[in-house]
Amino acid sequence: MSSHPALILNADFRPLRYFPLSLLSWQDALRAVFLDRVSVVAEYDAVVRSPSTTMRLPSVVALRDYQKVERMVPFTRFNLFLRDGFTCQYCGDGFQARDLQFEHVVPRSKGGATSWENIVAACGDCNARKADRMDMKPLRQPARPSPWELLEASRHYPHNYLHESWVDYLYWDSELVS
Repeated sequence: MSSHPALILNADFRPLRYFPLSLLSWQDALRAVFLDRVSVVAEYDAVVRSPSTTMRLPSVVALRDYQKVERMVPFTRFNLFLRDGFTCQYCGDGFQARDLQFEHVVPRSKGGATSWENIVAACGDCNARKADRMDMKPLRQPARPSPWELLEASRHYPHNYLHESWVDYLYWDSELVS
């Protein structure tokens, strides 16, 4: 049962968050259904039983009340690596997230900020080679991504878990391929 999370949609049927994807455990999803906070949009084949009822687990739920969506992308390791395509911005090689590090373009010792505009993804070798130097330039100038830029970037990388019932709600603005 633990592998049956529910995708949370806002009242307009768009995901509440893409990064990270807004999910509820099946227990919290059922609790929200019983408290009338969400509507069930799609269900898994899996069921839970009590002495008096049997219920299919929700795979997609929509909030009954619209939640204002944050338009700023949060500055997180995953979002930064996603922005940079999981690629070292100095050597250009692709890596797993666990093998990438934050690299300050302008080092903190020289007044550089920890921000979207001054941090890039770097492999361990390039990060060590750059160290406190200012003469190494990243392949792309770092910038704050828009939610739509990260959504587009995420389409190139598989999510850890996507149930087939979620696809219509995650990529509703995608062009259909026949």
